[in-house]
Amino acid sequence: MNWDTVKGNWKQMTGKVKEQWGELTDDEIQEAEGDREQLVGKIQAKYGIAKEEAEKQVDEFAAKH
Repeated sequence: MNWDTVKGNWKQMTGKVKEQWGELTDDEIQEAEGDREQLVGKIQAKYGIAKEEAEKQVDEFAAKH
C-alpha cells in the first residue's frame, strides 16, 4: 500500500499505527493526520532514533498495511 492510501484511510489506520508505535499518544497520532513527514518526526522524537530509521519504519508499515 502506498502512503496516499494510508493517508486517505488515516482514521481507520490509527489503530494500526498505535499497535506499531505504542508510545505515541492518541493526540500525536491524530496530529500527524496521515502526513508521512509529521509521523516520521513524531516517531523520531518519541523513540530517539535517526530520521532515516524512522522513515524506514514508516515505509515498512505502509508496505504491510
